[in-house]
Amino acid sequence: MTCDRLVCANCAAPVSEGRCPVCRASRERLQHQEGVFAGLTPATLLALLVALIAVAVLAHGFAG
Repeated sequence: MTCDRLVCANCAAPVSEGRCPVCRASRERLQHQEGVFAGLTPATLLALLVALIAVAVLAHGFAG
């Protein structure tokens, strides 16, 4: 999740602007929660899954 569209309950400003201490803390927390796959779109994740399945099928075919 990104803080681009989140609105702070404390100051009613976008969290991405970091106007108050609550905004800045929330923005910092969200930035630390981003993982390896945070920037990937669902289409990219689906393509990676299909590629992984294809590799598994090919590997199984060569092993048997």
